[in-house]
Amino acid sequence: MRRFVDWLESRTGVETAVRNFLYEEIPASSGWHQAFGSVAVFAFLMQVFTGILLAFNYAPTPGDAYNSVRYIVTELTGGSIIRGLHHWGASMMIVVVVLHMAQVFIWGAYKKPRETTWMLGVVLMLLTLAFGLTGYLLPWDERAYWGTVVTTKIAAQAPVAGPYLARLLGGEGTIGVVTFARFYAVHVLLLPPLTMLLTGMHIYLVRRHGVTPDPVETGLPKRFFPEQVFKDTTAIFLYFVVLVVLAVAARVPLGLLADPTDTTFVPRPEWYFLFLFQTLKLFQGPLEVVGTVVLPTLAILVLFLIPFMDRRKAIRVTRRTTAICAAILAGLGWGALTLAALRPTPSSLEARRSVAPATKTWQQLSPEELAGIGYFRREKCGTCHSPTTNPRTRGPDLTQIPMRKTAAWMIDHFKRPSQVVPGTPMPAVQLTDAQLSALAAFLLKLNPDNGAALHSAPQPVVEGAIVYQMYDCSSCHRVNGQGTEFGPALDGVASRHPREWIEAHFRDPTKMSPGSPMPAFNFNERDMDRITNFLMALPNR
Repeated sequence: MRRFVDWLESRTGVETAVRNFLYEEIPASSGWHQAFGSVAVFAFLMQVFTGILLAFNYAPTPGDAYNSVRYIVTELTGGSIIRGLHHWGASMMIVVVVLHMAQVFIWGAYKKPRETTWMLGVVLMLLTLAFGLTGYLLPWDERAYWGTVVTTKIAAQAPVAGPYLARLLGGEGTIGVVTFARFYAVHVLLLPPLTMLLTGMHIYLVRRHGVTPDPVETGLPKRFFPEQVFKDTTAIFLYFVVLVVLAVAARVPLGLLADPTDTTFVPRPEWYFLFLFQTLKLFQGPLEVVGTVVLPTLAILVLFLIPFMDRRKAIRVTRRTTAICAAILAGLGWGALTLAALRPTPSSLEARRSVAPATKTWQQLSPEELAGIGYFRREKCGTCHSPTTNPRTRGPDLTQIPMRKTAAWMIDHFKRPSQVVPGTPMPAVQLTDAQLSALAAFLLKLNPDNGAALHSAPQPVVEGAIVYQMYDCSSCHRVNGQGTEFGPALDGVASRHPREWIEAHFRDPTKMSPGSPMPAFNFNERDMDRITNFLMALPNR
């Protein structure tokens, strides 16, 4: 083993580098307060690791992104914990980085010759916030979508650069594929390598200038290993324990699929941006740009200039009362604004939908299956086939017969019953192929548990499902897991829009949803009433 280490040392110098790293001299005053930097590096590495695990099963396109996240948390082994580690890790990393910056500020560790080290730290803090901002959109649920809408609108208010920023973010008009792709690219392809590069430079500068000593250093210098290594490792272990507990015990929310037409949703940013959200409320109308651009820019500029604004001689931390008071006031201000933003937060739609009435059996059917009930009734199939035991019916109870036939066999049976089943008295069913397909879809789904749907499904809703199928709405929309996701899912649309809005949207989609590719539908009054009844009856999923 020794020969291998000697060979590696002669070729790479790695042994010497490790020794220099571990046995570097640090001030005697070094202690627990220096552990924040090591914890921040570990937090970033944890985010990279869990992000890679999520990426193995994540589909980076709108709609597919939501389904892939749902797959991760509901079906993938350990997926819920992995997402929890990544989600809570983002919040904890921001906390650790801010605490590290506060510790450096209070101790005055930004003074000459460490000005560049401090400014790199400010950039790294901003990159940490950028991770949270760009990653917020990626689940593609309601919170993510509407939170990003607010973000792009704030960026668009910047003087001169506003229109260019909005175009760069892809947020002109609506949030869609372009915005999603750019947020994903920044979050996954740009920020991680940039953060790694700047972190390496930051650590290099820390090693070059050394750990900031106490201005009145009394003890002899000590080695980084083992005392400080033990403290850093202990702090990292405690961080990891808290992170795992949060990932296991605190479920990460996943709301409904993003719906650009849901104008009733009240967006709220993540907790670490709530202070800015509340600040915007203090500036209305023409002063809004002050809260969105001017104050944040001034705050960042002040952070960069702190080393040049405070050129006084270093003094012991116990005598830095001005710095301590400034840090406390900043913390209290942030906390007050955050609490003020939390207090008026209305109950979210997710919360209201979670206590919605239990879904009825017929509401669990797809539009095609529900339309099949309508054709079953229209053709008076119940005269011979009853879902209840009735000795006077001439045909079998379809709820009690296991359906082992295919849809193609059933459609052929509907068209030519006497040829498919010789001797049957059943007449041919006079429906189109699409209608026969809907009837077959329902009968294949029929069982003793949902047989009551034949009687309980309201006729206006059933007729609306027939209109829905007639106009092939499932080619763009998804209902109860059936259809495509070119347009928003329609499950629970009644909880997002009133009946009048839905009818107006059919007549003029671009007026109600600017940028919508949906064509106008000039339904007659009866069909408009039918399809609206159907949509208003759709449950939340």
